[in-house]
Amino acid sequence: MSLFAIADLHLSLSADKPMDVFSGWDNYSERLEKNWQERVSPDDTVVIPGDISWAMSLESALSDFRFIDGLNGKKIISKGNHDYWWSTRAKTEKFFSENGISSIEILHNNFFACGGIGICGTRGWINDGSEPENMKVILREAQRLERSVSGAVEAGLRPVAFLHYPPVFMDDENKAITDVLHRYGVDLCFYGHLHGYSHRNAVIGERDGIEYRLISSDFLHFCPCDITNVVKNHEK
Repeated sequence: MSLFAIADLHLSLSADKPMDVFSGWDNYSERLEKNWQERVSPDDTVVIPGDISWAMSLESALSDFRFIDGLNGKKIISKGNHDYWWSTRAKTEKFFSENGISSIEILHNNFFACGGIGICGTRGWINDGSEPENMKVILREAQRLERSVSGAVEAGLRPVAFLHYPPVFMDDENKAITDVLHRYGVDLCFYGHLHGYSHRNAVIGERDGIEYRLISSDFLHFCPCDITNVVKNHEK
């Protein structure tokens, strides 16, 4: 069994929000499906940290969920800034069950065991100093991340973090988030959110003892990234 990751699917099978108006996003759903089915096996796990569907409600996102459910492997999804359909975990799980969605699970204030690692994460938030209200959201997200990571540690797992927003960007750092990572010894963090021109300013590699990897779908050319060996190489 292998572990994959890819963020920012931005599916719009039932919403009028075509991403192919942006450079490099032409036929992205078809390209994603082809690459996914060629690389991911039914026994693999794929983590999708946010910006999954442009739909505005669970009901209107059904076509996108069915698309994801039809792809190989188990999928673990978390929230992004454009997931306006997002609801409580209980309501979403009930909706999935009622509609025959069987391969998608929700990462929100919890963790998932995958071998000896704990798949942990939260959305995160912007940290540009533009709005004082942002800090309230950041602190709430840091608390959610801590619940996720501490749960994995208590279960005897090595936590690996998956966030939507980058905890570090250029010379900036979201310290409320990175403090949680350092406190629990998380040394590997995957994130999305960044597109196009922003890729060149992404932190990719080690900073202050944590290795960061960008996994937004356009950065990966719509190919789920096999992170199995990356995770193994970080075993202590």
